[in-house]
Amino acid sequence: MELKKWVAGVVLTFGMGGAYAAECIAPANPGGGWDFTCRSIGKIMFDIGAVDQPIQVTNMAGGGGGLAYTHVVSERGTDGDLIVAASSATATRLAQNAYGGMTADQVRFLGAIGADPGVLVVAKDAPYQNLGDLLDAVKADPTSVTFAGGSAAGGFDHLKVLMALGRAGFDDIRKVKYIGVDGGADAITQTIGGFTQAMTGDISEVVGFLKAGDVRVLAVLTDERLPGEFGNIPTAKEQGIDVVAVNWRGLYVPKDVSEGDYKMWSNALAQVAASDEWAAAMEANGLAPFTKVGDDFQGYVDQVIGEIQTLSRELGVIQ
Repeated sequence: MELKKWVAGVVLTFGMGGAYAAECIAPANPGGGWDFTCRSIGKIMFDIGAVDQPIQVTNMAGGGGGLAYTHVVSERGTDGDLIVAASSATATRLAQNAYGGMTADQVRFLGAIGADPGVLVVAKDAPYQNLGDLLDAVKADPTSVTFAGGSAAGGFDHLKVLMALGRAGFDDIRKVKYIGVDGGADAITQTIGGFTQAMTGDISEVVGFLKAGDVRVLAVLTDERLPGEFGNIPTAKEQGIDVVAVNWRGLYVPKDVSEGDYKMWSNALAQVAASDEWAAAMEANGLAPFTKVGDDFQGYVDQVIGEIQTLSRELGVIQ
């Protein structure tokens, strides 16, 4: 069959032998997180027999995922042979109306089976011994704590802090000091250097600094503690702050696929989540277990989008 590949909004078609059972759209160029999601999950689905033919991967970069989202909604709304890579960035951009009026209810979210967990981090000699100390300091004097993160103001790193503070009873979020820098490495360097008091980001961004003893992770923003060598880091939930904020890796499908197709894809994704092959892929790529599939995941995404919309309005990011 023919493989169609989108580059800068243009379809390039290449002849390919072999048959494909389905297609996975990665809304970015090869090499990024969405591409990894399609290629890894699609390959494992076939390798373990969850689907009976290989899954074609189509890269469709543009608009931070918006080009692919519009394509699915406008042209593929009933295509039961289509899955699309998504992440926390997808939910954030939908919540903040970054896809040109497209809304989250125009697709069905299928599931997430791995995540880069969110963390709140301080320098090794910081006075804050736990998450409560840090949040209490902000509540007592918002000007005394500046957070650094790798996303722009109003982006997901910023929102992690605001979610945690909201759970702690502080909702005057415009007073929270946040500096968006160019990636997590710059953010943690700001904190180690004493230019900011804390860093908000993902565990993968701080592993090297943590192993070197330069920082302390006050909380990981997951349901349960991380497996393996980072299992000594407490969750925010066990410290009384009920927030889960992870950069999940998952999929959505067109809104009007049949219930049978939705269940088929849900079952296939659940099989991948339970496989040794996926466990190895997560370990190799620094991901932690995060399995929410089917209606459970749809409910989670709806809740996160609602919270992001509320915070974004308060920040003035959206009207």
